[in-house]
Amino acid sequence: MSARAALCLIGLGLALVGPAAVTEAAAPDTTPRPPLDRLTLAAATPAGGTGTVSPATVGTLPTQPTGIGILSAPPTGALRPRNRPPSPQVAAMLIRPAERVPVAPQATPRPAVRGPEVLQQVLFGRAKKRRGSVCGSLDIQGEDAGQIAGTLRGCGAKNAVRVRSVAGVQLSTPALMTCDTAKALQKWVKSDVTKAFGRANRVTRLRVAAHYSCRTRNNRPGAKISEHGRGRAIDISGFGLEDGTMVTVLKGWRDKSTGRPLRRLWKAACGPFRTVLGPEADIYHRDHFHLDTARHRSGRYCR
Repeated sequence: MSARAALCLIGLGLALVGPAAVTEAAAPDTTPRPPLDRLTLAAATPAGGTGTVSPATVGTLPTQPTGIGILSAPPTGALRPRNRPPSPQVAAMLIRPAERVPVAPQATPRPAVRGPEVLQQVLFGRAKKRRGSVCGSLDIQGEDAGQIAGTLRGCGAKNAVRVRSVAGVQLSTPALMTCDTAKALQKWVKSDVTKAFGRANRVTRLRVAAHYSCRTRNNRPGAKISEHGRGRAIDISGFGLEDGTMVTVLKGWRDKSTGRPLRRLWKAACGPFRTVLGPEADIYHRDHFHLDTARHRSGRYCR
């Protein structure tokens, strides 16, 4: 065999033997363990612990060989989140003496039962109010006046009443009118008049300028019978407040502080009443509101 052929055989043998030898030399002595994770540490942590691992426990945990990029032992610091510190309120309750009464009651106390004296006063007040009511409403206080005969043709009223107060607001003088007019007055006073000048200074009194009167319109000779002559109208010239102030229509209509409330009252009356006349209607009504329940073919008449 020539020298060239011998060299080729030697190279071929090295090529076959070399990879196996290198692989055997690079393999570790033992199979590496899987990386350490949080689940392993959590299982090793005693129940109710503070989230740290003791040195004794660390010795029982699997370790990794050094030099392959994995920690050889778990860290000694806390792996679980620490417990949140108690709030100042909870801390204050913990150090609070047991004999002290709690700040808030354990249960909402029920209101005290009204005594028989209070119930008797309420029932007595209702009975008294019922005896003085007219037109089937407790808010209308007065007395029955029966049938009113007129001295002029077309005057008079049937089943009239003499009203002293409506919705808790006193009239300056008992006013004679029909029940329809009394109910319209009560509705207007209750919904609009009482709070017209503020909730803290409510209206407590109405100044009555005119009620039933057998006469012609505006007292003019030969004119038609006024609604006052039929018990369907009432004239209001002022509103008395809780503080004693009397707001008159004559002066208050153009006043800056009372003009707007008076205009709202005039507008609100055009609903319960079918005819509403104010200071801007004509010269005859510059100092009062004329309110009546007369029916008109064209509907309500408000000026």
